[in-house]
Amino acid sequence: MELVSVLIPTYNVEDYIDEAVYSILNQSYKNLEIIIVDDCSTDSTYSKCVTLQKKDARIKVYQNKKN
Repeated sequence: MELVSVLIPTYNVEDYIDEAVYSILNQSYKNLEIIIVDDCSTDSTYSKCVTLQKKDARIKVYQNKKN
């Protein structure tokens, strides 16, 4: 099975990021990685992403230094 990479760019989406990530994780195809790149959100998007990363090793989180 090939590794599928899913890229999620984020900016101030704290209300939606959990649903977006879990919708990908709940797919039948399991050989995947989720790369989340936060563009300096001013809400708690980044911290929510880090929490998700701690729950599943397939999630990788990055944050831009400036928007």
